[in-house]
Amino acid sequence: MPAWAAEHPELAALAERADRRGLPLAAVPLYCLRAAHPNPAYPRPMHWTNPPRGLTHTVMPPVRPTPCPPSRMIDILNLTYDELEAWMTDELGEPRFRARQVWQWLWQKNARSFDAMTNVSKATRARLAEAARITWPEVRTVKTSSDGTVKFLLALSDGALVETVLIPSESREGKVRMTQCLSCQVGCAMGCTFCSTGSMGFERNMTMAEILGQVLVAREHLGDDRPDHPIVRNLVFMGMGEPLLNLNEVMRSLRTLNDEFGLCFSPRRITVSTCGIEKGLRELGESGLAFLAVSLHAPNQELRARIMPRAARWTLDDLMAALESYPLKTRERITFEYLLLGGVNDSIEHARELVRLVSRTKAKLNLIVYNPAEGLPYEAPSQARILAFEQYLWSKNVTAIIRKSKGQDIKAACGQLKASELADLAGLAGQEEGTDGHGGPGGPGEADET
Repeated sequence: MPAWAAEHPELAALAERADRRGLPLAAVPLYCLRAAHPNPAYPRPMHWTNPPRGLTHTVMPPVRPTPCPPSRMIDILNLTYDELEAWMTDELGEPRFRARQVWQWLWQKNARSFDAMTNVSKATRARLAEAARITWPEVRTVKTSSDGTVKFLLALSDGALVETVLIPSESREGKVRMTQCLSCQVGCAMGCTFCSTGSMGFERNMTMAEILGQVLVAREHLGDDRPDHPIVRNLVFMGMGEPLLNLNEVMRSLRTLNDEFGLCFSPRRITVSTCGIEKGLRELGESGLAFLAVSLHAPNQELRARIMPRAARWTLDDLMAALESYPLKTRERITFEYLLLGGVNDSIEHARELVRLVSRTKAKLNLIVYNPAEGLPYEAPSQARILAFEQYLWSKNVTAIIRKSKGQDIKAACGQLKASELADLAGLAGQEEGTDGHGGPGGPGEADET
C-alpha cells in the first residue's frame, strides 16, 4: 500500500478496492474517484486542494460500465424515498435533487421507462437504465361490471396472479370517484371458509413494488394523472392476503403512499383490514399511517372458530382486549366488517351478541351481504333478515351501514376472478388429456373485502 494511503485514510479503502479489481493504484484519480459499487458506473467527483503524492493529477476518462444482468438489476419501484436517495447518491454519484425528480416521475407521472424522465439528464437516464428497471404488473384480464366496478387480474414478474378492484361512488357534487381494493399477498394462509383466496392457499408475500404497482395500473387505466385532483380517492387493503402477515412490505407501502411527493394519500383515505393478527397490530396503530378495519364476521368464539378457524386462534376476548387499547386519533373509530351469511350469522340473537362485543370499543360496523360463489355452502340472507339485523343494531345505538356487494356479474369478490382463471386453465388441461376438466379450484366470495 503506498504511503499516501496511510496519510489519507479516506482514500485507503478506495485504493484497496482498486487493487482487488486489478486496477493500477494510479487509476484512483485526484479529481474524480469512482464510487465503490459492484457495477462501477460513472466517476463520482471528489476534490482535494493538496493532492496526495503518488496520485495522478489528471482526470480519468469515464469508463462505460458493463450493464448489470437482469437478475442483478434493482427494481427501483421497490425502494422507499430514503433508499432511492441513498442509492442514487452513493452508488450512481448523483446529487440528491435527482432522487426527488426520479421519485416524482415514478409515482406521480406514471413513468414506465427512464427515457420518459425528460427533466433528468441523458447521462443520468443511461446510468439508471443500466443499473435498474421499472417493473409494473402485467394486466392479464380487465372486467367491468354493469355497476361500474372494474376488476383487474394482474401477473407479477414471476407469473404469480393477484387481483385488484376499483369500486365507484359519487361525490356530493355528482363526480365519480374510486376506491381501490389492494392485495398484499399471493394467496392467503388464513383459510377463511367463505373466501376464494383462502381456498387457494398461500404462495408468497408481495413486495412494496408489487403492492403499489396495483395503484399505478389502476391510475393509468383511468387516466388518473393529476395528484391534486385524483380519481382514485381511497385505498383499502382488503384484497388477497392478510396485511399483518406481510407487515414489513405493507408498512413500507404505507410510507410511500403518505409521501407528499409520491402517491400523496392522506392516512384518512387508507384503511388496512386484518382478520385479527396479534403481531403487528400495535405497530400499525402507533404508526398513524392508516385506519384500521377488523374482519369480524362472527359475534362469538365458537362461530368464529368454525368459519375463520386460523384467525380464531387468537381468541375473540383477547382480540377485543387488544382493540380496547388500540391507539386512535381524534374522531377515528375502528371499523368492524361483518359478512352476513344466510342462516349462519344473521339472526337477531347474533345481533344481540354483536352489540355486546363491539360496544367494548369506539367502533362502527360495516354490514356486507355475502356475494355468492359456486361450490360453497353459503348463501346471501333474505332482504328481510338483512334489514332486521341492521335495525336491531341501530336500536342499540350501534352505527351500522349496509355495504352493497358490487361487481357480482364480474366475480369481483376477493379471489373469484383468479379462481375462475385457474379453473378455466384446469379445464383446458383436462380437455387436452381427455378428461372432463372438473375439480379445479372453486371460489368463495369474500364480499366484505371488496
